[in-house]
Amino acid sequence: MNTQSISITPTVVWTEKDQELSARWQSENGSPAPKRIVIADDTMTADQAYHLACEGTALLWRSDFHNAKQLMQAMARRIDRKPRKLKPASMTEAFHLHRQAQAQRARTLGMLLIQVGADFSISLGRAPDVKEACREAYGKPSSPFVVSLRELLGIIGAYEWRKNGVEIPEIGARIYPHYGVFSPVRGEYLQLLEEAPLPQCDLAFDIGTGTGVIAALLAKRGIAKIIATELDQRALNCAKENIHKLGLTQRVEIQQKDMFPDGRASLIVCNPPWLPAKPNAAIEHAIYDPESRMLRSFLTGLSKHLNPNGEGWLVMSDFAEHLGLRTKNELMELIDQAGLYIAEKLDIKPQHSKSMDKTDPLFKARISETTSLWILKIRNQKPV
Repeated sequence: MNTQSISITPTVVWTEKDQELSARWQSENGSPAPKRIVIADDTMTADQAYHLACEGTALLWRSDFHNAKQLMQAMARRIDRKPRKLKPASMTEAFHLHRQAQAQRARTLGMLLIQVGADFSISLGRAPDVKEACREAYGKPSSPFVVSLRELLGIIGAYEWRKNGVEIPEIGARIYPHYGVFSPVRGEYLQLLEEAPLPQCDLAFDIGTGTGVIAALLAKRGIAKIIATELDQRALNCAKENIHKLGLTQRVEIQQKDMFPDGRASLIVCNPPWLPAKPNAAIEHAIYDPESRMLRSFLTGLSKHLNPNGEGWLVMSDFAEHLGLRTKNELMELIDQAGLYIAEKLDIKPQHSKSMDKTDPLFKARISETTSLWILKIRNQKPV
């Protein structure tokens, strides 16, 4: 007998005014629907809310929306002031403890819930109009749902980013990130890409384009044709919108591909996730690359798609090395095993705020971090 898997929409169930009610559960990160829900309002103290959330009981908010935000902030303060039980013995242990703390923090704060109507309306006092923000994140409205306030605030924040954009000096314009697509806020790697000498080429590939910012930069530098690839649908839509706004649709082609497009090019650029670890949320796929899968795929596939004497540009931070997640020798071995050699390496120090925050548990690794542009060529074409 043939069987087919049936996708079951997760739901949440709660009791309110002696009635059992239910609604669709919405979670972009795939968080499981909470099994226990109690009704919460202004009569609940932050201590009560915090303890219930820590125990795995979700709180469906029924009072003023602004007060819900204040309650979540109060819960966050209780999490952040909780003393660490262990002093890490190494930066690797510090990283894993930090990730565990981040995940636990997200789970606890994710227990404060908001009910959203079928038209993306919120029936709470001082609730913002989130219809357009939800439409951009979730698509067309379908039915009422319950979502964590934390996710909803993230959607609102992403909507503001998309409206206002991020100024990118290297292209002299703004890039507009979509919800779930990593914003190009770390500009040092773009500075490297702007300053590196270009090989002679009319065609370049941008692997894993994200917002499309690297493809736009390559076009600005005068490359006649760029093919940018991306697998994630949100990132594809984001890149297409940005390239259209920049007036580059005749020069930049966006393709839905896992890694390389068909054919060869004289320049192939890739900025893979820098940390070989498992992401805890959808947005973290731009930061974490389990077992360095994308890095390995780029290096092993490069020689098959480079023209003779072409260059592969790999943007990579050594942050993973300072955390003990990968050694420099491992990267050298991957490059060598792929039949490549390093023609040049350009370095720059990070300029983001975390690199100067001494309270960050990973500060020692951050202060040592270097972002590099590895210029790679095929080894059997190495000049004598």
